[in-house]
Amino acid sequence: MRSNRLGCFSFTAIVSALITLAAIVGTVFARGNGMFTSGPLNAQEGAVLGGVSSHAEIGGDCENCHVAPWSADRMADRCADCHSDIAGNMSKIAKAHGAMHHDDPDLSCAHCHPEHRGATAPLTREVTNAEFPHEALGFSMQGHQLIQTGVPFACADCHTLDPNQFDQATCVNCHRELDLAFTQAHSLSWGDDCLACHDGIDTYTKHFDHGNVPFALTGAHVEVDCYTCHTDARSLVDLQSAPQDCHTCHRDDEPHEARFGTDCGECHSMEAWIPAKFDHDLAAFKLEGKHIEVDCGECHKTKPYLSTPMECFACHEKDDEHAGEFGADCVACHKPTGWADSPFDHSKSNFPLVAGHRDVVCESCHKDRQYADTSTDCFDCHGYPSWHGASMGRNCIGCHTMSQWTPAQYGLGHPWFSKSHGHASTCQDCHPSSVFQADCDSCHDASGEGGGGGD
Repeated sequence: MRSNRLGCFSFTAIVSALITLAAIVGTVFARGNGMFTSGPLNAQEGAVLGGVSSHAEIGGDCENCHVAPWSADRMADRCADCHSDIAGNMSKIAKAHGAMHHDDPDLSCAHCHPEHRGATAPLTREVTNAEFPHEALGFSMQGHQLIQTGVPFACADCHTLDPNQFDQATCVNCHRELDLAFTQAHSLSWGDDCLACHDGIDTYTKHFDHGNVPFALTGAHVEVDCYTCHTDARSLVDLQSAPQDCHTCHRDDEPHEARFGTDCGECHSMEAWIPAKFDHDLAAFKLEGKHIEVDCGECHKTKPYLSTPMECFACHEKDDEHAGEFGADCVACHKPTGWADSPFDHSKSNFPLVAGHRDVVCESCHKDRQYADTSTDCFDCHGYPSWHGASMGRNCIGCHTMSQWTPAQYGLGHPWFSKSHGHASTCQDCHPSSVFQADCDSCHDASGEGGGGGD
């Protein structure tokens, strides 16, 4: 007959073992791990909290800190029951514990404050940069991985006295050792409150992407030093409140002295002051002719530039060769293309230009550019012609027309030119050689007969 027993693993033995194991586990859970200990508690005295000055005074009452698995409480809640000041800080994100709790609500106190390591073991352990959520405190350790010797940063390298305290002189002292000249210049420009601007990942440096803010840097502004625009900035608020209008920064090197207003962008671009690109055709006074090449300051001498006079005489009074004799309406005679290009209407003067006078240049009559009191007498311009000299007097218009000198029609003033004498001939009949001195005998014989006829 075969036995059903499997050595010591009989059915009864297996059931008994399972019952015993369940009892042990149940007891452990029920007592909250109180039946176990991983080492003595810290015995260093501190402030009295909950009636004790150290964890060691709690004794073997493990339930004061450890909770049962099915409990709604967490071990961190037990810590907070005694350390009420830390519990208060955890509700404030500006505090170290509050920032960490906000970043990771499930982070256990024991992560940084281990126990059961001996009576004199510290209750705060060193953690690496990778472990500690330093960026939750407003300063990332991304740019501070290694100290100058190549060794990883430790908390004590910056927090020399208390992990919860930080003296910003530590930044200055450390960076002076790295670059004394730069650090001193930087402190003079921006002050020593390093954390007011620096966040550990160098967000605000000369490599800052200005395209992410309303005032993008383009043209000549790309090479400008930060401090030139952010003068006396001592915090991020100061940096962000820098003025964005041109004149605030450029009023000291603005050559117009605000005569044209303060909106530099109306004429200038970000590339450079020169060339200016103001389109004068958009203004009430369009530039044409000689005005195109005139320097802006020649006309815009006062501010604001919108009030610059548009009358010619306001600018050209000093150039007026007529000394005001023809008034201040220069455009009545001149064009922007030049002083000599004159549209003056001579028909409106006391000497209208007709016939042959129309093609005469102004200077032929207006000697030395003197326009007032110019004589309208023919003789003053034409003098005596060579063919009759002064024999006919100065009244040119008595024989000649405005169209041409010849043919001339001598008037009724001639002593021998009359119907009673029957002289109806032309001048050339009696003066064939353009010699105007003549007598009767040159045409008539003694009987009185001749080619010219007579009484």
